[in-house]
Amino acid sequence: VQLVESGGGSVQPGGSLRLSCAASGSIFGIYTMGWYRQAPGKQRELVAAITRVGSTNYANYADSVKGRFTISSDNAKNTVNLQMNSLKPEDTAVYYCKVAIGGLDYWGQGTQVTVSS
Repeated sequence: VQLVESGGGSVQPGGSLRLSCAASGSIFGIYTMGWYRQAPGKQRELVAAITRVGSTNYANYADSVKGRFTISSDNAKNTVNLQMNSLKPEDTAVYYCKVAIGGLDYWGQGTQVTVSS
């Protein structure tokens, strides 16, 4: 399974960024696609994830990003996106895409998001 992330970068507080992740390879039976982040000196934490149950997607978010971030996915293309609005300095971190398939987790290489004035 390969995960290719794009997006990220530097933005001022209040700005927006969009992250995208495309999965390829042996990806039959994806259960969850989502985004995690890790700030310096902190543990990696869930930002948002989509869980597939049959043909329905269920999204969940960290409390800190609710109302500001929106996760979306294209089941046919095996992609997951994270639209980040109203960014804050505390959103600064390396963001990782994660896909869960058959009980195994696969991670992307990470992309840096920096929010600073």
